[in-house]
Amino acid sequence: MNPTPNHIAIIPDGNRRWAREHGLPTLEGHRRGFEAARKIVKYARDVGIHTLTLWAFSTENWTRTKEEVSYLMKLYAEMTDKFLDEAVKDEVRVIHLGRKDRIPEFLLKRIKNGEEKTRNFTRNILNIAFDYGGRDEILRAIGKIRNSNSGIREEKDIEKYLDTADQPYPDPDLILRTSGEMRISGLMIWQAAYSELLFLNKHFPEMTTSDIDFAIEEYKRRQRRFGK
Repeated sequence: MNPTPNHIAIIPDGNRRWAREHGLPTLEGHRRGFEAARKIVKYARDVGIHTLTLWAFSTENWTRTKEEVSYLMKLYAEMTDKFLDEAVKDEVRVIHLGRKDRIPEFLLKRIKNGEEKTRNFTRNILNIAFDYGGRDEILRAIGKIRNSNSGIREEKDIEKYLDTADQPYPDPDLILRTSGEMRISGLMIWQAAYSELLFLNKHFPEMTTSDIDFAIEEYKRRQRRFGK
């Protein structure tokens, strides 16, 4: 039996579908998803998950309507403030995964402030993947390698330029996706080489702390061979 996973990554899918199914505006689905995220993030720490990655906004999400994107930017600013208060209290290091060059300044300031205020914490890590794409992460890593004029001889020569560089558990032990979609859509495609996958047939606003318990128990039952 596997021990409790060190790192769980969550793809929180289905906010809009949940809203439509309940006859509510799309934006209300995102708000309910945010409330679910707050409970899940804290509970994961309480049950011994060292690192939690939450994919908040992908590189493709910019193609959504201006109204939805604008609302999400404001919602994530609110989320960043609330997560930061909890992170400082619980000594959680907050790390942004993804691009920083396209994020609105009012939100970017909050993200950078959160990273700076928590940079010395080691008890837990919360990765917020925002304007993140797995292929984009690798492209950015290649650009950094070129600028450094360093060669690539082994995997660690690439890993030290990824967004998860220097983290104690950069590779997710388990990737969990809600809403019944059975794909990872490029989340941490380098780090996810041997991740266990779990797909929940419920939308993210419906996710509860009991789903984290289920995910941990399911992970413990699996056999991880890493190709051996």
